[in-house]
Formats: sequence, C-alpha cells, structure tokens
Amino acid sequence: MLKVQEIRELIKLVDQSSIDEFVYENDGSKIKMKKNGPATVTTVQPVIQAAASAAPAAVQTIPVAAVTPTAPAVEVKQEAPKVETTTEADTENLHKITSPMVGTFYASPTPDADAYVKAGSHVTKDSIVCIVEAMKLFNEIEAEVTGEIVEVLAKNGQLVEYGQPLFLVKP
Repeated sequence: MLKVQEIRELIKLVDQSSIDEFVYENDGSKIKMKKNGPATVTTVQPVIQAAASAAPAAVQTIPVAAVTPTAPAVEVKQEAPKVETTTEADTENLHKITSPMVGTFYASPTPDADAYVKAGSHVTKDSIVCIVEAMKLFNEIEAEVTGEIVEVLAKNGQLVEYGQPLFLVKP
C-alpha cells in the first residue's frame, strides 16, 4: 500500500504531465486518477488477483496512450472562447480571484443549491465565492476583495490548477 505522501507525489506528477488518466496497481491495491473530465477522481480499491509484474505495467500504459491524443484538443476548444471573451485591457483593472490549490471547482455548496456568486453579484472580503475540492476536502474560497463579480472563469465540476484565475472582480 502506498503512503499518503507517495500518493500526493503521484497526483502532482500526473497533474503536471500531459496524461489524462493514470492507473497504478500494486499488492492488491489499485489507484486510478483522471483529469480533464467532469471531475478529478482518485480511488483506492482492493484488487482480487495474483498479478504478475508485467500485467500492471500494461494496465498503466494502455489508458494513457489511448486518452492522450484526444483529450488535450477538447480542452483547448473549451477554454479558447473564455480567453476571447475578455480582452487584456479589460482585465488589467480587475482583481483575479485565483485557486489556492489544485482541485475540482464547485460554484455551489450542493448540486441542487444556487451558486454562491454569478456575474453581477456584489462580494465583500469575507464572501465565499466557491468551493475547491482537493483530496475529498471541500475548501471554501473567499473573495478577499470587495467589489462586483464581472466574470466566472471556471465551470462547475472543472479541474482547476494552483493559481488559475476563477473569477474577475471589479473592485
């Protein structure tokens, strides 16, 4: 079984790489990580098999090779309109609320609840604007500035990176 620190290192390596799916099996445990999907999924499940050392290697490389060519193109198409919606001159005077960690962006506290904020909402320093889930911990993100939300840059359920802008706020 992997230690928590080793799992964190695996997550960091997968996050920094161009692969979208990673599967690791060892000593009856299985870890599967996906990114660029509706959510980042990290699971540990017992595996019932007497695995030879060649079998897990095949499981690790096949999903990566199958997913890598198609997923980045889809991600680029999704983000391209966002970059075009706000010009560089517009964003110079706006405050960016950024993600303090790698995780999954959620706009509301529960799936059936209204979003914390949307374009046009007024926020204060202590206003909660979203949740970023990392390793099954839900972290509330505060605005840290008083102003009006101009644009929501992340989609609900989207994987976000450390330092990635989530909102644009007019102070």
